[in-house]
Amino acid sequence: MAFGIKRHELEEWKAKIERGELAFLTHYWIDERFPDCSTVTKVGCRDLEKLAQWGRKYGLRPEWIDKRKTDYPHFDILGRKQTEILKQEGIENPLIAAKK
Repeated sequence: MAFGIKRHELEEWKAKIERGELAFLTHYWIDERFPDCSTVTKVGCRDLEKLAQWGRKYGLRPEWIDKRKTDYPHFDILGRKQTEILKQEGIENPLIAAKK
């Protein structure tokens, strides 16, 4: 279950994806499969090859791209990998900083 995100943030994320840009969106998230994770970052791009290349840089496999919503393909990144990637991308996220 996702929460803690504003409609304009979601719309901005979708618009970037539609333009073929890499788009980052972090929100609170609860999933019993991942009890130690309280946030997830979705990294999306309409250009699947661009998204796959970006993911390879961080050890993410192209088959991990969530394509269920065909207009908004994305990686779901959580845990230590999430923190590592956001730091390397230079993205300060208050949701991640708050849980440290």
